[in-house]
Amino acid sequence: MEEPQEIFSRNDGRAGDIVVEKFLVDSMKPAPHVQLACSGRSCAFPLDGNELCIWDTKDPPQQLMILKGHRQPITAVTFGSRESPLLVCSASLDCVMMWGLDECRQEELQGRLPRGTVLGALLGRVLCLRLSPDDRVVAVCAGNRVLMLDLESQSTLAELDGHHGPVTAAEFCAWQTHILISASEDRSFKVWDHHMGSLIHSSSVLTASPLLSLLVDPRSQQLVAGCTDGQLWIFSLVEGHHYRCVMHVDLRKKRESFSTRRAESKPEGGQPPSTKAPETGEETEVALPVLSLAACDCGFLSETGSCLWIGSSAGLLIFNLASFELEGVLHYKDFRSLSIQVAGSCAVASRPGGREALCLLTSMFGNETALVEVDPAALLRSQQRPRRGPDLSVLPSSCVSPTSPLYFGLKEKRTKPATQKQAAARSIVKDHPLVFHSKIRSSGYTAAPCATMFSPKTNFKNDGKRASKCKNNYRCKEYPLESPPPSRLSKQLPVARDQAALLCIQHSGHDGAVGSVCWSHDGRWVLSASQDGTLRVWSVRGPEPVLRLGKDTFPKPVQSAQFYYIDAFILSSSGPEVQLLKHHIDTSKDDLRRYRQKSWFTRVCRLLTTDAVEITSLSAVNDFHSYLVLAAGRNRTLEIFDLNVGCSAAVITGAHSRPVHQICQNKVSERLTVHSLCKLCV
Repeated sequence: MEEPQEIFSRNDGRAGDIVVEKFLVDSMKPAPHVQLACSGRSCAFPLDGNELCIWDTKDPPQQLMILKGHRQPITAVTFGSRESPLLVCSASLDCVMMWGLDECRQEELQGRLPRGTVLGALLGRVLCLRLSPDDRVVAVCAGNRVLMLDLESQSTLAELDGHHGPVTAAEFCAWQTHILISASEDRSFKVWDHHMGSLIHSSSVLTASPLLSLLVDPRSQQLVAGCTDGQLWIFSLVEGHHYRCVMHVDLRKKRESFSTRRAESKPEGGQPPSTKAPETGEETEVALPVLSLAACDCGFLSETGSCLWIGSSAGLLIFNLASFELEGVLHYKDFRSLSIQVAGSCAVASRPGGREALCLLTSMFGNETALVEVDPAALLRSQQRPRRGPDLSVLPSSCVSPTSPLYFGLKEKRTKPATQKQAAARSIVKDHPLVFHSKIRSSGYTAAPCATMFSPKTNFKNDGKRASKCKNNYRCKEYPLESPPPSRLSKQLPVARDQAALLCIQHSGHDGAVGSVCWSHDGRWVLSASQDGTLRVWSVRGPEPVLRLGKDTFPKPVQSAQFYYIDAFILSSSGPEVQLLKHHIDTSKDDLRRYRQKSWFTRVCRLLTTDAVEITSLSAVNDFHSYLVLAAGRNRTLEIFDLNVGCSAAVITGAHSRPVHQICQNKVSERLTVHSLCKLCV
């Protein structure tokens, strides 16, 4: 065995903080497709075929401990759930054995040969082992069945038979210990009650490739299944969800999108990971079989959701279960000094209380076994996209510029000074002759006009108090402070016996489907946009629209529309452009021309997206003055417009794997970075 050594990458030693190879073992026999065991305390893997090798990861690292007892090559290894005493179970074609590591170390120090307990013999080829949360039962995946073996009585508790292919993975449910989930090469998974030995649920065929790995996340109560062609299937284990599929993820597409975003923004002084082979320089397509799944205990990666490690033959992936996006990608070939470039088996575990993760690898084409320590924080820092310019502020950081489109709605209406011709016309006094008629009473020339505007009432009764029909109904009575609170019901107003809406407003007039509806800030108006190419503003007190914008205003159907800048503007998206409209609402009507509305609007500006793609969703803050407008395109891009400048401020390409249907801004957060805007859309 070689001494532990640090492994640095090809980037001038910068990646030495990311990956450190702790040790390398060269075995006499290869172990490309063997279930490995890795925990924050120890690692277990087969050595020379039928020997079980245990390596302690605590500082300082102790010598290896080799356990002998199998006659056939070991095919599966797993650790127990409890740290003390730590158990390890191994399986081969001849038997399944259980080892207590503390007892084995004491026997080894005393010079005796450690011995394990045989739980079962001649069970067949075992592909997976899994211990229950209480370390009392072990699930043995042998052939097309799952055997439940009791550690204390060393007997078979149940035999779960129902798969049509070899069972490749099994997981216990942490919050329901009687539940066992198994996956098979028949491309389906099954949910069992191993206490009763009965089948609870059987899934349909998920994919064309066999399933290899399973993970049950207790935080989100989800089941994650991985297959050989790099597909992830996520199911809900919440009671009442009936194991419905939450998301289907193609890791190959996710990795390509992640690499594209990195290539667009290269870090200073470094190069993005290359996809070319080091020998020939030609592009190679590497498969991403999901060899193992493990929880990622690093809390700085995601505060709101869970993250998991995905071990593959090409590298390690950090996947976010909340956003279903890749947080980090580590390729083995990017680190030339790593001994293993293509892995046949993989096991990942996070160190307890630490920020590092341990990855145990076996070579696909050689006899090597290596333990690699990965720092996920350094990995994310190396792959973080650099910021372009200052942070975007949701709250305005400066006053409105005179050249801004928003200045149109804020400038005051100033009266124009009178011209010289108008002043001269006003100064001219025209003389008109006075005509007096004797038979017609003068209109005020002979006597001063006498008109009574009003006569105050002085005949008040009740000492000047106003008379009222309801004299004592609304008289307020003083309530003594020393008295207890009132307990007798004086009056009750019935609203509705059953569940009913307190306010129901119904407007009709659109000829197409309504795509978006928005309330004004003061709650008096409702804005609706339809596929018929019109946009209408309705009053909550009337059935007819008070403002109508026809098809001549928008070149294509309006996808999104809302009030903006505290109801000063109307913001709309039509096709590839964002329109800012200044409007004035007047509900009064002309008696002669009732068909004409007195409300009017004016187009202030039009902003086109960068690639002239169709806008699927639009978002802006109307609760306070804000300059930022978010637009999501059909090509999965996000674009941020700054209306104080009147141009595009930032573009995020490939924000999601599919077109965005809805996007919104966080009104509570004052500062937003371009990277954080990717998480604001669904």
